[in-house]
Amino acid sequence: MRSKNAFLLVALLLFGCGGSQPSQNQSPPANAAAQQPAAAAATADSSQQTAAQQVPTAQPDATSSEQAATDTDSQTAASAQTDTSASAPSAVDSSKFKEGVQYYRLSPVQPTSTGPGKVEVAEFFMYSCPHCYHFDPYVAQWLKTVPDYIHFIRVPTVWNKMVKLHAQAYYTAQVLGKLKEMHTAFFREMHVNNNYMQTEDSLAEFFAKFGVSKEQFKSAFDSFAVHEKVQRADELARRYGVDATPTMVVNGKYVTNASMTGGYDSLLELVTQLAASEHAAESQ
Repeated sequence: MRSKNAFLLVALLLFGCGGSQPSQNQSPPANAAAQQPAAAAATADSSQQTAAQQVPTAQPDATSSEQAATDTDSQTAASAQTDTSASAPSAVDSSKFKEGVQYYRLSPVQPTSTGPGKVEVAEFFMYSCPHCYHFDPYVAQWLKTVPDYIHFIRVPTVWNKMVKLHAQAYYTAQVLGKLKEMHTAFFREMHVNNNYMQTEDSLAEFFAKFGVSKEQFKSAFDSFAVHEKVQRADELARRYGVDATPTMVVNGKYVTNASMTGGYDSLLELVTQLAASEHAAESQ
């Protein structure tokens, strides 16, 4: 028992924000190196703490783009418990990925906003997370190869004042139609330029670089639409029991992250298999 507890403690120290750094034999995807300077990598290694305990400060952290909003009854994180009685999906390589180890099943399963024939894959992230920053180029490469039945969304977490501010900025960019060009730039502004944008004014200055006037920014930033999206993102994280970033949720049913799978490549491999399993089940 002592050795097991010691192992868990070491795991927590190794994986900050709830995600993991790529293993030493795991190289970033093509064109990712330019997005991951040594300074940011050093910060990622030094920011070792659980996301539930993390209060982002002036330390580099980061993620990628899309929409995340689902209308459903909110539930507490207590509902996100492992259902060990359920068998693993047939499409998952059970020799490599085991339920309760590399991923767990939500009980009860949560509704999604995805239509028929689609499987929702949600990435929970925060711009101030260094692991999300390093994971982002992996996601970008993965999205180029995923089957068309996967509907990918990003959900910013809302865990403290600064993180909520950044979530609000994420949805502001989305409402203004600027998210595609601003998402990666937001990460780089924090983790490369060391501009942590902890105030509304500093965010307005950043948006100005993308042709958004201060008046346009404030109007969208304070809008009902943006505040509603932030609230829904918070509800999603609670329903799915997300307490670390980056975390992936497949079809409101399966939850996993890189610290569970051992790396970013294996995380996306598992997510792809879980999505394939869900698609096959819905097609029957």
